[in-house]
Amino acid sequence: MAPTDSGNTGKIDRLLKSGGFSRAKSPHKALERGRAVREQRRAAKAPGANPLTLVQAPWFFSGADHDLVHGFSTRSGGTSTVFGGRDLNLGFGDHDKRSLVEKNRALFLNALDAGAMTLVNMKQIHSSHIEIVTGTLKRPLTGDGMITDTPGLLLAIQVADCVPVLLVDPKNRAAGAFHAGWRGTVKRIVEKGVGMMRMNFRSNPREIYAAIGPCIRQCCYSVGEEVVDEFQSQFAYADELFRQIHDDDPLKTKYPLLFLTARAPGHGPVSMQTHLDLVEANRRQLLAAGLLSQNIYETSLCTGCDTDRLFSHRKEDGFTGRQMGVIGWRE
Repeated sequence: MAPTDSGNTGKIDRLLKSGGFSRAKSPHKALERGRAVREQRRAAKAPGANPLTLVQAPWFFSGADHDLVHGFSTRSGGTSTVFGGRDLNLGFGDHDKRSLVEKNRALFLNALDAGAMTLVNMKQIHSSHIEIVTGTLKRPLTGDGMITDTPGLLLAIQVADCVPVLLVDPKNRAAGAFHAGWRGTVKRIVEKGVGMMRMNFRSNPREIYAAIGPCIRQCCYSVGEEVVDEFQSQFAYADELFRQIHDDDPLKTKYPLLFLTARAPGHGPVSMQTHLDLVEANRRQLLAAGLLSQNIYETSLCTGCDTDRLFSHRKEDGFTGRQMGVIGWRE
C-alpha cells in the first residue's frame, strides 16, 4: 500500500512547485536510509536460523475441511537477500531477481503442501473488481478479488500493508481472496465478494468463514483528510474507524523551515495525525454481509510494527517485498 499524503501536504507541494521549487527525489533514497538496518538484519541471520513461517486460521483445518489449503506468508525463510535478510519475497518487481522469487514461491507452496495446485495471481489495481475464476485461465486477470469453486486452484493476493482477506464456504467448497487497501475498502470489496459468492455458488453468509491476515494496523496507518472524507461519505459508522494519535507530521519532516516559530523548545503545537483502522473497516463489512462474528478470524500482526517478520511498503519507503495470502481446495 503506497503511503497516503495528507491533503495539506499536496497543497504545499503544489504551492512550492508554482514558485519554481521542487523536492528532490532519489531512486536510491529508501536503500540509503535503510542500509544500516538491513546490514544489521544480515548479520543477525545465521544460516538455517530463519525458518519459513506461516499465519493460518486454526479452524480452517478442522473436520471435513482437510482438503482446504490456505495461509498467509511472512518474510522469513526465503532466498531473497536484497532486503537485508533471507526473505520470502513472493512478488515480482524491480528490486529482486525473478529466479529468487520463483524459488520463494516454490518454498511457500511446499510449506502448504500445495505443489500440485495452480497458483492464480492477478494484477492488483486498488479497485473493487472481482473475477470469477474457473479451471481455464484464458487471459491475465486484473482486479483485487477472486472467487472460485474449482478444485485445484490456489487464489493468491499480494500485500505489503494492505489487508488480505480470505473467505471459504465449506458446504459448497468455494473460496475467495481479496486485496483491500483503503480504496478497495471504501468501495466495499469484501462485502461485494460475499454477495458474489452467494449469487454464483449459493453460499450462505452464515456458513462462510473469513480470515484477515497481517497488514498495517491502526497504530501505524495515518491518513489524510481526503481518506476521512471518502469513508464518511460511504459509512454511517465511519467516525468509529478513526482516532487521533500523536505522530510525526509529514509536512514538518519535508519542510521544516516552514514551521519555525518563536516559541521556546518543547512548546510548539502538538502534532496529531488521523489513523484509520482498516481491519475493523473490513470486519464491519463482513458482518454487514451476514457473516457471524465468531466465524471471522484476524491476526494481530502489524506490518508497520514488525518489519523483521513482515514486509511494509510504508515503513520501508517502498523498498520491500510482498507477502501472499492464498486459499483454495485440493482436487
